[in-house]
Amino acid sequence: MSNRTNAEWLADLRSEGPNRDAALADLSAIIRKGLSFALSRWLSPTDPHFDSLADETTQETLLRVLERLDTFEGRSRFTTWVHKIAIRIALSELRRKRWRDASLDHLLDSEEVAAPSGLMTDPAAGPETLAERADALARLRRIIAEELTPRQRQALVAVAVQGVPLEEVARRMDTNRNALYKLLHDARLRLKRRMEKEGLSPTEVLALFDKR
Repeated sequence: MSNRTNAEWLADLRSEGPNRDAALADLSAIIRKGLSFALSRWLSPTDPHFDSLADETTQETLLRVLERLDTFEGRSRFTTWVHKIAIRIALSELRRKRWRDASLDHLLDSEEVAAPSGLMTDPAAGPETLAERADALARLRRIIAEELTPRQRQALVAVAVQGVPLEEVARRMDTNRNALYKLLHDARLRLKRRMEKEGLSPTEVLALFDKR
């Protein structure tokens, strides 16, 4: 299925008839096979939601690839380029499902600032670094709880921590995008001032969680 050269993939997908149909069928199978491995960190292929996500991702990827054939520059294998598109689409859909399938009341009421995934159990970090990270997170949680209004806290947690799209947060908080921008701007400004007052540098906090 994947023995075509880059030029052959492009030619077949731009053609009409059996060659194009065969190329689309082969590419669909390649995408599905790649998703099983690429998404295993976030969603097991045995999960009941995997097949529907894979189907949606495959169809959307094929459409996007056909729309963007002229943008393929040939710097990698064609299938590698397609895989990158598929993974971006799948992860975007997973992120949407994360907030769409949950009650926003729960998301907005959640005031927990979670540690970035894996950082509190990062085997590359020593005990001192892990202790510094834990202390920084504890201080951030306290500052957020003490410094922000309930509405600022809800908006900031929903957007910055939970990853809910701005439009969705604005709609469910019964506001508009510009007002939400202002709310988030004010919240971040208050956090920055409070952190500076307590001698907690935003740059230094971010550096603690830099795994490079």
